[in-house]
Amino acid sequence: MIPFDFRLATRFVFGPGRLAELGSLVAELGVRRAMLVSDPGVIAAGHTDRASESLRAANVDVELFGTVQQNPTTRDVAAGVEFARALEPDVIIGLGGGSSLDCAKGTNLIYTNGGEVPDYWGVGKARRPMLPLVAVPTTAGTGSESQSFALISDPDTHVKMACGDPKLACRLALLDPELTLTQPPKVAAATGLDAISHAVESHVTRRRNNVSQVFSREAWRLLEANLPRVLSEPNDIEARGAMQLGACFGGLAIENSMLGAAHSLANPLTARYGIVHGEAVSMMLPHVIRFNAATHRELYEELCRITFRPGESNGNCVDALADRIAALVVEAGLPGRLSSYGLDESALPTLAAEAAAQWTAQFNPRDVDEAGMLELYRAAW
Repeated sequence: MIPFDFRLATRFVFGPGRLAELGSLVAELGVRRAMLVSDPGVIAAGHTDRASESLRAANVDVELFGTVQQNPTTRDVAAGVEFARALEPDVIIGLGGGSSLDCAKGTNLIYTNGGEVPDYWGVGKARRPMLPLVAVPTTAGTGSESQSFALISDPDTHVKMACGDPKLACRLALLDPELTLTQPPKVAAATGLDAISHAVESHVTRRRNNVSQVFSREAWRLLEANLPRVLSEPNDIEARGAMQLGACFGGLAIENSMLGAAHSLANPLTARYGIVHGEAVSMMLPHVIRFNAATHRELYEELCRITFRPGESNGNCVDALADRIAALVVEAGLPGRLSSYGLDESALPTLAAEAAAQWTAQFNPRDVDEAGMLELYRAAW
């Protein structure tokens, strides 16, 4: 039996059309001035207008900070902090994908605690209380709404800094699957594959426990079955809802388990070559599964039993699981091989060194060093 310390600090409100309730839910927090953090795509889809209308109808003043870019950097956070200092909000609301939610968290952290993002790289370095934080995800991928971490990149080195603190947990997460209907197909595919990687990796990490694995397994069940439905029937709201819940549950699993080598391998690919994170991590995941199965086969077999009936895996459950994820990547219309992204094979040793230095590598269930990372990159080549 594995000891654990489980916390759930967030109120989760789920259902189609529930964005209309944002104002009344936020008003229950006893606040009157909101900073709404979003990005140009979400603004163009009309979601920020609807959110603002709901807030104003509940007598909550709101101002929009809408310049967040993909993979937010310290510059995005600095701009958000400057905006917050002029506004003096008493609640911060992130509306969008993981980038908007991370920028909202980073803004909250620096606005209330001072300093700069690198000062909080790690866990538990904030000393002052933060403003109430509300998350309204418009994608089904990162699960950021259920995590107390902000992922912010250095714009010069492209290093992604994970700043974690219990005070960064959202007070409220509003999950409305109708908001995900406006995702471009490629975004839905990449974010869905990212969520799948969260479910699989969180299930096997060194920090896994009985509670985290409950969320990991349910996330895998929902995501594996419904991503193909979303790809083939984009307006299937039931499938959209299942994906959004699966991503949220994956985030809860990460919060209590962490991630592993697939994410360590993915980060340098995004930083150096701009490969979308969901594409990078799902491309590497099948190879990491086979690598880890040498010592932790039984953990993957638990996931296999959710997906495959007896006999369907042809006696090799781990290969069946890895093949299933690789098939989902292909079904999503993504290349699935490193060589398809124009990388020079001579770059692999440098990537391996960077992957081995990533924070999540230490949580991988099987020890993996620079040589092991290189082996995994070559397997994906």
